[in-house]
Amino acid sequence: MEKINRLNPLLEVLRSSPNRVNKILIQTEKGPGKIGKIIQLAKSNKVPFVFVPRQKIDSVSPHHQGLVAFISPKEFASLEDILAQAKRPFLVLLDEIEDPQNLGAIIRSAEGAGVDGLILPERRSAGLTEAVASVSAGALEYVKIARVSNLAQTMDELKKKGLWLVGAEGGAKEDWYEFDYTYPIGIVLGSEARGLRPLIKKKCDKILSIPLLGKLSSLNVAAAASIFFFEVARQRMRLKNE
Repeated sequence: MEKINRLNPLLEVLRSSPNRVNKILIQTEKGPGKIGKIIQLAKSNKVPFVFVPRQKIDSVSPHHQGLVAFISPKEFASLEDILAQAKRPFLVLLDEIEDPQNLGAIIRSAEGAGVDGLILPERRSAGLTEAVASVSAGALEYVKIARVSNLAQTMDELKKKGLWLVGAEGGAKEDWYEFDYTYPIGIVLGSEARGLRPLIKKKCDKILSIPLLGKLSSLNVAAAASIFFFEVARQRMRLKNE
């Protein structure tokens, strides 16, 4: 991932293309005065930033000016733009997916299944890094991805707009195909280690699972995502052909 550790270049990126900034690390010790302007621009553009000891930034990017920013190979889209371009929205909400390999694989399956857009939380989520782009095998170029500050609030907004939110989690009483995905839909996937957080799970309209017949108790989140995505695609293709 591209890094910027100089004040003026970062100011220009925040002014011209803030949606390319994944995250900014800012030293906790007092730094140059322009850092205040960078914090102001980050806040106004909803760009995540955290304060860390100077030694942390030294280890990531030597010869810095009190900060380092990680720049994405792709700009984030706005949720409003994604919804405006979707005739019958098919969205994917990722609840703290932190592994770039999983995120890249999910993006690749999403593109193949015709997903209109992905939604990532600002914090505790893998960024749009070169590793993600590589695993997506080019799909990152075609899938719109939005970044939101509060996933739970976003779910409330989507439900008001008529979307049904289906959470994927092992152990649910109903199977993944026992739902009508021809309606506006959002598939909600939890983190690799913890699954769906309790609040996110509570806000789902339905929780569905994929039965496992072997000895393992769970699927990789990217594999589970693919199964859900292509069930949505199958149902919508069938409806279109009727």
